[in-house]
Amino acid sequence: MAEKWINEVYDKIIVKEQKVAKRNAHKIPYTTHNGVFDDKSGKDICWWTNGFWGGMMWQLYYATKDEMYRTIAIENEEKLDANLMNRQGMDHDSGFKWLPTAVAHYHLDGNAESRNRALLAADNLAGRFNPVGCFIRAWNNWDGNEDGSFAGRAIIDCMMNLPLLYWAGDELHDPKFYHVATMHADTAMKYFVREDGSVNHIVDFNAQTGEFIQSVGGQGYSYGSSWTRGQAWAIYGFALSYRHTKQNKYLETSRKVADYFTSCIPESGLIPVDFRQPEQPAWEDSTAAAIAACGMLELAQYLGEEGKEYRKTAERLLKTLAENRCNWDEGQDNLLEKCTAAYHDKDHEFSIIYGDYYFIEAIWKLCDKELFIW
Repeated sequence: MAEKWINEVYDKIIVKEQKVAKRNAHKIPYTTHNGVFDDKSGKDICWWTNGFWGGMMWQLYYATKDEMYRTIAIENEEKLDANLMNRQGMDHDSGFKWLPTAVAHYHLDGNAESRNRALLAADNLAGRFNPVGCFIRAWNNWDGNEDGSFAGRAIIDCMMNLPLLYWAGDELHDPKFYHVATMHADTAMKYFVREDGSVNHIVDFNAQTGEFIQSVGGQGYSYGSSWTRGQAWAIYGFALSYRHTKQNKYLETSRKVADYFTSCIPESGLIPVDFRQPEQPAWEDSTAAAIAACGMLELAQYLGEEGKEYRKTAERLLKTLAENRCNWDEGQDNLLEKCTAAYHDKDHEFSIIYGDYYFIEAIWKLCDKELFIW
């Protein structure tokens, strides 16, 4: 049975999100301005976070059976068809876009169009695999000028997109997808995870030979630092690769990063943007806490008695967020506050939709209400 505070948080989410969803039914939000969600439905339809609103709606539908959430989720999924037809907008983030939308929909009612969308996205993701370097290319050149400069770039975030490949392999009985996913995961273990359990964000390879060139600071503070959301992606991503493959090396890697993350949690329980950032400015990233909590809850279920400590850490992170970094004002759209996309960005500590998604997913895990989509 869930602790009292968990049930109270669950109830507060249900009450707030019913109002938030109703007034934002035709949007695909990323952040808020003065408490009001923006909308990525138009020219920004290829933005990497555009599956999380649909994912929130499916989680809420699964818990409440309120048809409003289902309708909104399907609209989000259908809008993403414009992304599927835009090659420049198809990158490694296909898992983030189509697992919480099309795959979730297919899991619930076997919708054939949803299956087709997700398989198209999986085919594209598998096609980004570099067979010499055994990695999935992260991004296309952002300006559309393909000069090869991004051809050898991979990022830790992609560990969370691999479940789209595992799902496609199971769905089609085609081991190709499994092999692409596990080869990328093995490369990530070797070149992203450091001896102390901290994780690189970006690694550059020679796209022609596959050789390692360098690691890059990316969205963290600097080269060699410890971007917290990247650590969280690794905890959850490797745990998910264990779920799908039952290869212990992925479980142990998830655990190694989780132990490092836990050792770095400040006394306040509030997570900085980078564990190795200067004391000032003390930028926070609540999304890293929510994602790490999801990852630790995933990890905990495979470790028996030893898993209890990871669950305890996850609960601490979530309770801290609920008490200190959640906006429970039903007139404002966001849930989590003080989310930061990157240390050196111009803007810091604002609301971000994937923070809300992973906070809800984590609370749903604790309440046994989760629709598993990864």
